[in-house]
Amino acid sequence: MENLVHIRNMSLAFRKGEELNRVVHNAEIEIRPNEVLALVGESGSGKTVTASSILRLLPDERVAYPTGEILYRGTDLLKADQKTLHSIRGGKIGMIFQEPMSSLNPLHSIEKQLAESLFLHQGLNIEQARPIALEWLNKVGLRDPEKRLKAFPHELSGGERQRVMIAMALINEPELLIADEPTTALDVTIQAQILDLILKLKDELNTAVLFITHDLSIVQRIADRVAVMQQGQVVETAETASLFSSPRAEYTRRLIEAEPHDEPPAPDPDAGAILSTRDLRVWFPIQKGLLRRTVDHVKAVDGVTVTVRRGQTLGVVGESGSGKTTLGRAVLRLTGSQGEITFKGSSLAGIREKDFRPFRRSMQIIFQDPYGSLSPRMSVEDIIGEGLEVHTDLKREEREKQIIAAMHEVGLDPETRFRYPNEFSGGQRQRIALARALVLKPDFIILDEPTSSLDRSIQFQVMELLKELQARHGLTYVFISHDLKVVRSLCHYIVIMKAGRIVEEGEARKVFSSPEHPYTQELLRTAFEG
Repeated sequence: MENLVHIRNMSLAFRKGEELNRVVHNAEIEIRPNEVLALVGESGSGKTVTASSILRLLPDERVAYPTGEILYRGTDLLKADQKTLHSIRGGKIGMIFQEPMSSLNPLHSIEKQLAESLFLHQGLNIEQARPIALEWLNKVGLRDPEKRLKAFPHELSGGERQRVMIAMALINEPELLIADEPTTALDVTIQAQILDLILKLKDELNTAVLFITHDLSIVQRIADRVAVMQQGQVVETAETASLFSSPRAEYTRRLIEAEPHDEPPAPDPDAGAILSTRDLRVWFPIQKGLLRRTVDHVKAVDGVTVTVRRGQTLGVVGESGSGKTTLGRAVLRLTGSQGEITFKGSSLAGIREKDFRPFRRSMQIIFQDPYGSLSPRMSVEDIIGEGLEVHTDLKREEREKQIIAAMHEVGLDPETRFRYPNEFSGGQRQRIALARALVLKPDFIILDEPTSSLDRSIQFQVMELLKELQARHGLTYVFISHDLKVVRSLCHYIVIMKAGRIVEEGEARKVFSSPEHPYTQELLRTAFEG
C-alpha cells in the first residue's frame, strides 16, 4: 500500500547560536491511508516535534533538518514553499492540539474560528460558512450547536472545547488528522466519547490519523499500528496486537510493564479515623441583577460525609465538576464550608485561622500541575524549606539538613537544590512538590490529580514512591483522581462523587469488583473495557 506520509531518515535539530542540538535522529515513520498510527513515548522523546514537522509548524529560524525528508504524496514538505504549506495545513492535513484553551483564540467566537478555516481553504464568506460550521458542531456532538456558534472558548467545558478543535481540524475533510495528546486532560467518560468520535469521523471521511499519546490503554483501543520513540529515535514499529504481545525493544517492554495492573490494597478495618466530615457543604451563590441578589446556588459539595482512616488511602473519584477538588480544599480550610470537619479528634469547623495554623503542619496538599504550583522565582531549596521557615524556629544549618533529607527521601539529588523549577522534568517537579510536603513530617496529605499530567512510566515511579513513603511513615492520603487504574493501584477505600454528592463508597476491592450504582458501573466499564 502506498504511504500517505513517509518521514524518511529525518533528523531535527534546534539552533543555539552556531550550534545545532539534535533532538530527533534519523526517524523513519510511515502513515498509510485510512489507518490509525499511534506515536508513543515519554515526554521529551520527540513525538510532538516530529509530528509538528509534518506541517512545518516549528519556526524555521529555530530548527534545522540535517538529514531526511517528509514526503506527502511524493512532495517533500521540508522543501515546500509557503504557498504549498498553506494549502496543506488545515486543508489536506488537520491537527488537534493537546490543550484546546491555548489553541483557540479567546477573543473570537466559535463560529468565526470555524469560518476562518473555510475562508482560507474554500473561499467561503461568513454567511456561506455558517451552515457548514453548524453541521460540524452537530457532527462532533456539541449540545445546542446554534447557541454555541456565538460562544467564546472560555464559555465551554474542556470536552466541548476539544470537540470544537476536532471540528476545526476536520471541517475541510483532510486526508490526515494529527491528534497530539487530545484526551490527556479529560475525564475517562469524556475521553471515551472523544476517541469514539475521532474513529467515527475517520471512517466517514476515510481519513488517516496520527495519534500522539503516552497512554497505552488508548493505543490498544484505537491504533492499527504503533511507532515507539525514545530519546529522539524510533525504536520499534509494529502492528498493535503484535507490539503488545511480543515487544522487541527493551524500552517498549518497560512502557508496557509501567501500566498499573495492581489489585487494590487490603484495608485494615481496625485502623482509627484521622479525619472525618459530616454533612459537609460548599455552596457558591449565583447572583443576578443590579443589586446582585442571590437567586440560586452552585452546590459544589452537597452534604458529604466521609471517614479517612490512619495510614490508608481514600480515593475520591468523579468527573470534572463532581466536587472532588472542592471537597479536598474544604477539608484543608482553603475554601469556606458548612458542616463538621474533625481532624485527629479536634473539630475544625468555625475555628479561627490563627488557631488553625498548628494543624497546617500536619495537613499538606500536592496539586495536579507541579509547574503551576511551584514558584518559578524560588530555588528548589527555598521551595522545600518555605514550610520550615513558617512553622519552625530551626536555624539555617538544621533547615538545610532537613531539606537535603527530604530530597533524598523522594529520590532527588540534593546537589540540584540551588536550581529552579524550569530546569526539571515534570516527574522531578512532582517529586519537589512531594518533598515540600514531606519536610514538615505531616500525618495527612491530599493528592489532587498528582499524576494525571505525567507519562505512564513517570506516573508509575511516583505511585511506587507514594506507596513506599506511606509504608515507611504511616502517611494517610486522600487521592483525588479520575484515573481509575491509578486509583485501583493505590487506594484502600473509595468514594464516587457526582454533582457534589457521594453516589457510592466502600472498600476499593468491593467497589471495583461489584459496583452498585449505574454511574460507577459506567465509569468502570469505560476505564477498563473501553
